[in-house]
Amino acid sequence: MVLILYLLAIVTANVITASFTPMQLGPFLIPWGTWLIGATLVLRDLIQNKYGRRSAYYAIIIALILSAVTSKILGDTLAITAASAISFLLSESVDTEIYTRYKVTFLKKVFTSGIISGFLDSVVFIVIGLSPLFSGFLPWEAIPNAILGQFTVKSAMQMIGILVLMLFKTRWEVQANEG
Repeated sequence: MVLILYLLAIVTANVITASFTPMQLGPFLIPWGTWLIGATLVLRDLIQNKYGRRSAYYAIIIALILSAVTSKILGDTLAITAASAISFLLSESVDTEIYTRYKVTFLKKVFTSGIISGFLDSVVFIVIGLSPLFSGFLPWEAIPNAILGQFTVKSAMQMIGILVLMLFKTRWEVQANEG
């Protein structure tokens, strides 16, 4: 079930981002799909927790393929599709490796791996997909606020995910210690 939720969240984030104009929140420009990306990082941790590191990487590859196909179908530019694929593969891989190597409680692993990989995802996607470097959707002076806006939303969604996990703390800690 968690794998299906993970894959659905990735595809839905792509569809929502392509379908709606980004939200302007003060100085921040936030694509609507960003609200789901923070959740995907928590879901990826749950996949790894339940099925192991190798399965997490299989899930990442399947999600990457689905994401690229969805981007192509939706007519995203090459810069957006490439930025999405590169930032996704990099951030999800970093999330997996931090989660694997960080020897702390389950919730601390989820928090730390998610915050770091969420920031990485925001920086890489915006610089490659939106900056004057390849596409010019945003001027350089807008890049810091775009990164901060996306990172803030991803972090908030991860925190909500962690709060939900805390409600089921005993169950997840037992599974984390077994996995």
